[in-house]
Amino acid sequence: MFHEVDWAAVWKAAGETAYMVGISTFFTALFGIPLGILLVITDRGHIREMPWVQKLVAAVVNFFRAVPFIVLVLFLFPLAEWLVGTSLGPTAATIPLIAGAAPFYARIVETALREVDKGVVEAARSMGSTRFQVVTKVLLPEATPALVSGLTVTCVTLISFSAMAGVVGGGGLGDAAFRFGFQSFNDGMLVVCGFLLVVMVQLVQWIGDWVSRQLDKR
Repeated sequence: MFHEVDWAAVWKAAGETAYMVGISTFFTALFGIPLGILLVITDRGHIREMPWVQKLVAAVVNFFRAVPFIVLVLFLFPLAEWLVGTSLGPTAATIPLIAGAAPFYARIVETALREVDKGVVEAARSMGSTRFQVVTKVLLPEATPALVSGLTVTCVTLISFSAMAGVVGGGGLGDAAFRFGFQSFNDGMLVVCGFLLVVMVQLVQWIGDWVSRQLDKR
């Protein structure tokens, strides 16, 4: 079975998946953390109470979380083509990946920040800390282990999403498994691509758990 595996195509696809997931994870954190912060600090009784902003951000986050990923991919094809010049390939696939994962991570950030002891926040405020200092010196540092754990879960989800994006022209292991495996009746390619996706998930989970434990010891 494995003698029919095109190893050059497999390693190329693995590199594309790593590229998609890496870029998407970075921008998911870049957008997800500020969204999560807004969901918390603008809520009633928090340091920057603005209920209408909180409700607006929550509505946007909930909308993108509710849309099935495969529909999001098809819906964002025009945006991907406008931003990167094409709707196909790993670079184009990062657009729906980020759009799907950033709201998901924003809710994880919200949960992590809400678990920070309110007494610590109030103590910082009583000592004259600004809102920005409360966020950067209290909320984020206190929630860092949970934020890392949440980003690990999100990254694992992105690996799964990248495989689905590959089926509709996004490249990566999902694309290789579909075109060179399923459509070509090549079971070896299917097994190898699937195995590499599992390895990636295990590796990301192990690294994320290790980093989270190290931060939790501080």
